[in-house]
Amino acid sequence: MSGEVEAGATGRPGWAAWVLLALAWFATVPVRPLLDPDEGRYAEIPREMLASGDWVTPRFDGLLYFEKPPLQYWATAIAYEVFGVSEWSSRLWSVGLAFACLPLTFAWVARLYGGAAARLALTALAVSPFFLIVGHINLLDGAFSFFLTAAVLAFTLAQTSPARSPAERRWMLTAWAAAALAVLSKGIVVGVLAGAALVIYTLIERDSLTWRRLHLAAGLPLFAGVAAPWFVVVSLRNPAFPGFFFVHEHFARFLTTVHQRVEPWWYFLPLLLVGVLPWVVPLARAAVSAWRAEPEAAGGPGRAALTSGAAAGAAPGSASAPFEPLKFLLVFAAVTLAFFSASGSKLAPYILPMLPVLAAVTGASGGAADALARHAARIGAALKGVVAVALLLYSARRNSYVPHEALLWTGAALLTALAALVITWRARPATRTAASVATALAAILGWQCLMCAYSATPPARSARELVRAARPYIRAATPLYSVGQYRETVSPYLARTLQLVDYEGELHFGLEQEPQHRVAMREFVARWSAGGEAVAFFDPGIWDEWRRRGLPGRVIAFDDYTVAVSRL
Repeated sequence: MSGEVEAGATGRPGWAAWVLLALAWFATVPVRPLLDPDEGRYAEIPREMLASGDWVTPRFDGLLYFEKPPLQYWATAIAYEVFGVSEWSSRLWSVGLAFACLPLTFAWVARLYGGAAARLALTALAVSPFFLIVGHINLLDGAFSFFLTAAVLAFTLAQTSPARSPAERRWMLTAWAAAALAVLSKGIVVGVLAGAALVIYTLIERDSLTWRRLHLAAGLPLFAGVAAPWFVVVSLRNPAFPGFFFVHEHFARFLTTVHQRVEPWWYFLPLLLVGVLPWVVPLARAAVSAWRAEPEAAGGPGRAALTSGAAAGAAPGSASAPFEPLKFLLVFAAVTLAFFSASGSKLAPYILPMLPVLAAVTGASGGAADALARHAARIGAALKGVVAVALLLYSARRNSYVPHEALLWTGAALLTALAALVITWRARPATRTAASVATALAAILGWQCLMCAYSATPPARSARELVRAARPYIRAATPLYSVGQYRETVSPYLARTLQLVDYEGELHFGLEQEPQHRVAMREFVARWSAGGEAVAFFDPGIWDEWRRRGLPGRVIAFDDYTVAVSRL
């Protein structure tokens, strides 16, 4: 098996290593409940899309929902059609493409800097706590990071290929297509991040040749042909879309605090530190080295080959310097951090695209992957220990008990940390790739175990158990209401939309566009008091108030955030 895990003299991971990494990556995807609010939202919109047959206009709880483009909705709806609606099929696209960042980063580093450097980059990305946690949540950021990273890496491959060569054209068109898919994943921020990085890099390097190698004549039509059709069709069908999507969801999000996600300018710095903590020292060294000069790496072309490839075909007397791919990756990472730090709306996953490129820079430095694995195993064990103890203490203090399931999951996480420590400590030179893979496996499994422990610790962060208790009282024709709240994970577990009562939240735009769906509290009370079968999911404070006023109903399920009440 070691020959399959460690393929050839280069020490590259063999097919068995990739199979093990994939199995570990998806290990808990079918187990963890959908988390409020994001996982519920991104599970429900594709379900409604598939149920309605309308693949153009996204709807959430039956209302127009234009906050994001549709690529992930389409992919998840197809997964539902093939595999059925479930927790794991709802996560398949986002979690799967987050995993795909591992072979993507590995392949790019291997192509330019050799197998040993690629193994180092793979190890770095696979042990990043931030990348592992965010990559296992059903968000848009996993797919967005994959396509944006693919676009950036393909662009660098084009710029390091011989000028006017078929390889240059092929990689640039790949970059344009990947950028279009990134736009369909999360929006036009792609142009800001990639475009600003290109402008800043070429100004620093005084590089004019790069602009002449973008293949705009073929690339722009390809980009528009992939990205534009949906925007055109959805705008024709929904005239309110352009103003909401482009102005409210992009310009207002960046320039104002209308989305109420206000954080200090340094908000992303500690998150980035958590992301790179197991390899922060090698990253710092690699960044300094990459900024000064492209490193030589065994098994890869190194600086000389990159220079000759980029310069081939340049005009005589050209002042353009050879393209520096690692320096461009550093500029891209810095632009990403600066842009989102300046934004009026900040959410932790925004900086996820930084991690694959920083791992690539770390790997290209040519350090020892086994040393990084050993260091990462120690830091990872310490971090997992701190998080596990904090989680157990939190539960004991808040809930006066620790759920048995949480104990099992935290124990499993600590066992993975111990296994990594033992394997890296005892690793011999002949098994160093296996040790790197083992460290990656331990990190991937360990952080997933802690996510499961978090999900099992009250208060409930998912409506799965609430819906399970309420389901026997709900028939296909039972009217369903959501009063004073909208719990995002209720609808996907019920496979039903809810009638909103006295609540708007993130569905404000949809209710404005279709006001006939609004239900005031007075109207709901009249309907409810008239009798008949119905189930309502109440905000606990609102239910307590109306129960005291004499509103009829029987509590059939409850948790910290929602009370399910049956009219009968």
